[in-house]
Amino acid sequence: MALRIGIVGLPNVGKSTTFNALVKEQNAQVASYPFCTMEPNKAIVPVPDPRVEKLAELAKVGKTIHATIEFVDIAGLVKGASHGEGLGNQFLGNIRDTAAIVHVVRCFEDPNVAHVSETLDPWLDIEIVNTELALADLQQLERKIERLARQVKGDKKAQPLLNMAQALQAHLNSEQPISTFPQQNDDAFRSLNKEMQFLTSKPVIYVANVDESGLEADNESVQAVRDVAHEQQAEVVKLCAKLEEDMADMSDDERHELLELAGTEESGLEQVIHKSFQALGLISFFTMNEKEVRAWNIPKGTQAPQAAGAIHTDFERGFIQAEVISYETFVAHGSAAAVKAAGEMRMEGKDYIVQDGDVIYFRFNV
Repeated sequence: MALRIGIVGLPNVGKSTTFNALVKEQNAQVASYPFCTMEPNKAIVPVPDPRVEKLAELAKVGKTIHATIEFVDIAGLVKGASHGEGLGNQFLGNIRDTAAIVHVVRCFEDPNVAHVSETLDPWLDIEIVNTELALADLQQLERKIERLARQVKGDKKAQPLLNMAQALQAHLNSEQPISTFPQQNDDAFRSLNKEMQFLTSKPVIYVANVDESGLEADNESVQAVRDVAHEQQAEVVKLCAKLEEDMADMSDDERHELLELAGTEESGLEQVIHKSFQALGLISFFTMNEKEVRAWNIPKGTQAPQAAGAIHTDFERGFIQAEVISYETFVAHGSAAAVKAAGEMRMEGKDYIVQDGDVIYFRFNV
């Protein structure tokens, strides 16, 4: 499934540096997009998953295809963006169709890099960006309420939508994001959110951007970001964007050595990608043939026919059965043939819920 993540933040917080690191990774593995100052920058980035390489090694195939995320980087937001300051309206519109938001927050001091405020204040920085996102949602709702109010005069069936839009307006006016709105299972809410793609309804991953000295222990700014994220039940990743950009040019061995020195197995960018993946409730399953091993994104709880549909609609339409091997079982036996010989390949039907790491061979007929 297509997965798009929007990157937001104030100017000069390290947002572009973070994106540049992603782009370097992209250029090494996936075709690149052109850059344009008036359009959002985009990068399609593989979801790091060592299971893909392990399966390819065991199956003795030379090609691997990872699941991917598309990151969309918009210009830095400023106060008043929702009203057009800094071309904010145009840029905010470019992230409405994203599934989640990565919010980069500056957590380092540098007199050579200007900041929008006189002092470093992550609480204020986050509040400015979140307020602009909320105001943009309010503007959309106000226009929608006007249209629904006219519509309901001739069509009473529109009344539930109008009531819901007014409830959402009141919720935003109470300085609460739509992600905390209590009636999210209501059909009217789902209909409005699907149509309007509210910015404040999306999961958020905060990126605390530090200098290299800030990677070891949390400074006050990082702790402030963690406090905000805790209140909002959001995820946090701490990284040094400049170091991430430098690592993108390193060999695998050099990167591994640097990460070991930092006491971690994953780079900050890999953590951002995985947190984005997890925030959206996604899992991966794998397919393979004599040429390639491939990972596929699906929502947790997806049944086998719909998982087959992620590959091709014909697979879902003509689904008969799924031959399933867990990743751990495949690794333990070393091949699909060995798993089958051991009697551990499972035959699953239409009601099977695909699990993260399943290796699946779909049987279908169209």
